[in-house]
Formats: sequence, structure tokens, C-alpha cells
Amino acid sequence: MSGPPYDPARLRQVAGEIVTAARELAARGWTPATSSNFSMRLDEAHAAITVSGLDKGRLTEDGVMVVDLDGRPVATEQRPSAETVLHTRLYRRDAGIGCVLHTHSLLQTVASRVFAPSGGVRLEGYELAKAIAGTTTHETVIELPVLANSQDMPATAGQVEALLDAGPLSGYLIAGHGLYAWGRDLAEARRHLEAFEFMLACELELRRLT
Repeated sequence: MSGPPYDPARLRQVAGEIVTAARELAARGWTPATSSNFSMRLDEAHAAITVSGLDKGRLTEDGVMVVDLDGRPVATEQRPSAETVLHTRLYRRDAGIGCVLHTHSLLQTVASRVFAPSGGVRLEGYELAKAIAGTTTHETVIELPVLANSQDMPATAGQVEALLDAGPLSGYLIAGHGLYAWGRDLAEARRHLEAFEFMLACELELRRLT
């Protein structure tokens, strides 16, 4: 009997990294209930992603499954998140993307509601902007889009691709939902996630004070 069409040792490594990150982010309150999903590229044709409906604070390696880059389960009967295509379309588009993180912190969700009418939030003048790949000065303006919360995931993925066609992008918000961020590996994706969280907190605080 032939084995799975991916390297099982690579899956074990990646699953362990996802579990560690998921538990740490859950401890920060960024993954309430069974929300959020995390993925990492396995190879040029597959990604590892969290199984749907699991408490990320109690995630184990069994809660990480494999999908192809069309979002279909591979060698498993487990069910991936309904938002899997939002991960896999990024991997399919850009071989340099190695990790996608999606969280639902209170701050991210509030910011997504506040800035939804404008279609995005303009992040300007922040030293922490330099945490975003390709940014070398605080004078850079980062436009973080806010997309409508739709159950049509392929349509949302298409919107993201259109934004990528227009210029560099490392993340976006979904209104009433949360934040997506990605990078070449888990460390970069997490750095982007945390930088966006901090700058969004600053924007909300500035609104409160003015």
C-alpha cells in the first residue's frame, strides 16, 4: 500500500509548530470558543491546517490535517475549516507564503466593525510598521483592508487576490470577524499578526482620545 502524497515527517514537524502557536495565541484570548484557523505549507501541493470546530487552546497534533491547494482533504476523513480556501489560495498564488494565521481577538473584531464603513484602516507613522515585511521606515503608509463578512469563501478569496494584484499585502480584516495575516514562515506570520494587533489598538485608542 502506498503512503500519503506528502512527507509524514514534515507533517509531524509542522503540526507541532501549529499546535504550539495555537495554544500560545489561545492563552492570549485571541481564539475564543472554537474560532480561528492556522495553516502552514507542507510542500508545493499541500498545506497543513487546523481541523474545523476544535478548541485551539487544547489543540493536539491530531487536530491538524492536510489539504491540497484547492482546499480538499488529503488522505483523511477529517473536515477542515470552511475558510480553508482563504489559506490555500494564498499558497497557490505565492510560493513564498509559508504560513497563514487567522485570529479573533476582541480588539481585532471591534476594529473590523469600526473601520468597515471605510473599507479599511490607514496605518501611518508607526515604528512598529517596520515589523511588516518589506517596510523599512515608519513613514510608510500601510492600508489594512476590511472585507465584508461573507459565507461565500471563494468570492472572498477572489477579493483578496484582487487586492494582492494592486500591491503588497500581508493581512486583512473581515468585518465582525477577525484578522488574517501571513508570511514566509510561522515566525513572520506571527510577527505580522502581532504588529497589526498593536497598531489597531493604537488606532482605536486615538479615536477614543480625539
